[in-house]
Amino acid sequence: MAKDLVILAYSGGLDTSCILKWLIQKNYDVVCYMADVGQDEDFEKARKKAKNIGAKDVIIEDLRKEFVDNYMLPAVQMGLIYESRYYLGTALARPCISVGIVTAAKKLGAKYISHGATGKGNDQVRFELSVYSLWPEGKIIAPWRLPEFFERFQGRSDLIEFAKIENIPVAATPKEPWSTDENIMHISYESGVLEDPGVVAPSGIYKMTRDLNKTEDYPSTIDIVFDKGLPVSIVIPSGHEKPMELSDSLTIVQTLNKLGGQHGVGRIDIVENRFLGLKSRGLYETPAGTILHAAHLDLEAFALDREVLRMKKYLQEKMSDFVYNGFWFSPEATYTRKCLELSQQGVSGKVTVQIYKGNVTILSRKSSTSLYNKDLVSMDVAGGFSPEDSTGFININAIRLKEYARFTAQTKF
Repeated sequence: MAKDLVILAYSGGLDTSCILKWLIQKNYDVVCYMADVGQDEDFEKARKKAKNIGAKDVIIEDLRKEFVDNYMLPAVQMGLIYESRYYLGTALARPCISVGIVTAAKKLGAKYISHGATGKGNDQVRFELSVYSLWPEGKIIAPWRLPEFFERFQGRSDLIEFAKIENIPVAATPKEPWSTDENIMHISYESGVLEDPGVVAPSGIYKMTRDLNKTEDYPSTIDIVFDKGLPVSIVIPSGHEKPMELSDSLTIVQTLNKLGGQHGVGRIDIVENRFLGLKSRGLYETPAGTILHAAHLDLEAFALDREVLRMKKYLQEKMSDFVYNGFWFSPEATYTRKCLELSQQGVSGKVTVQIYKGNVTILSRKSSTSLYNKDLVSMDVAGGFSPEDSTGFININAIRLKEYARFTAQTKF
C-alpha cells in the first residue's frame, strides 16, 4: 500500500530534523522543502542530513530574488511597519515560502504539508493561512499542536534525547539559548533568555549589525532612487573613485545590509503583540530595510498630497496588521495593497541619506513628480499666495476654540 506523501518545511535544525524522523515513523513518505531566502545556511549539509534521516527527497529552492522583488520592496513601497517599529521581516517571508512549498506539493501530488512552528507563535498562523489560501484542499500536519507529539516532547531536552537515540546530529547547545529566524531582510531573536523583557540582551547576540562602539568613524552617503514608491537604484560615492551605482534589487539589498551593518543601523529590541493575544519580546536587525523605509518616508511627504498621505498611513497600518497576522493572500489585503500601490504613482525621485553610528539622516531629496512648489512656499516671492486670505482662515478656525473657551470658563470639570 502506497504511503501518503508529506512535504515538510525543513530548516535542518533540531525541531524539523526530529519532526522528519517522527513523520517517517508515522509511516509517511517525506520530501523536505528548503527555501533559500537569504539565511546563512549550509544547504548541501542540510540536504545530506535530511537524506540520512530518511527523507525521500530534498528540494532546495533559491527564492531570494522572489522575496526581495515581490515582498520586501513592495513592503517598503506600502510603508509596512507593525506597531510603528517592526519591519515584518519574518512575516513577509512566510507567504513567499508558502508559494514555493505549495507549488512543490501540487507538483508531487502530496496530501499533506507539515512544519515545525510552535503552538504559541505567529508563524503557524501565517504559514497555514497562506497554504490554505493557495491550496484550499490541502491538509496540514502541525506536530507541535498534536498531543501525541507535544506530550512526548516537552521541550528541547526531549528532542535532543530523541535525536541521540535516532542518531540525528544536532547543533543545539547552551551557547545560544534563544531562537533565531534569518533571511536577506533581517534576523530576529526571541525565546530562551530573552523571554524576560527586563533582562538586557546578551552581548554579541547580533549578527548583521555592529555594536555602536565598533562602527565606522566616518559616515556613508547614499543616493536612493525610487520609481512609484519602489527603490530601483542606489549610488554610493566612493572617495575619489567613480561612484558605485547599483540597480539589481538583490544587490541593492545586500549592499545596504553590508553598509548599514557596518554603521550599526537597524537594531530594535521590542515587546510586540502576537496575533494569538500573547505579548512577546523580540530583537530584530534590519539594516537595508531601515535605510529604505527612512528614505521612502521622506519622499512620500515631499511628493504626496496631504490628505492622500494621511489616508495612506491609515491603510498601511491595516496592511501591516494583515501581513503580521498571516493574511497576505486575503481579499482585504489584495484590495488594500492595490490602494496603496495607487497612492505611489507620484512617489518617484531621489533621496540622499547619510548613515552613521546607528542613525539614518536625510540630507536632501529631488523629484519631478513632487507637489512641492518652491515659489508658493517662498518667503521672498508671493507665488500666487495672498497673505490676506490667512486672516479669514484663522478666524474661521478660531470660532470653535473661542466657543470652547467660553464654555470651560463657566464649567468646572
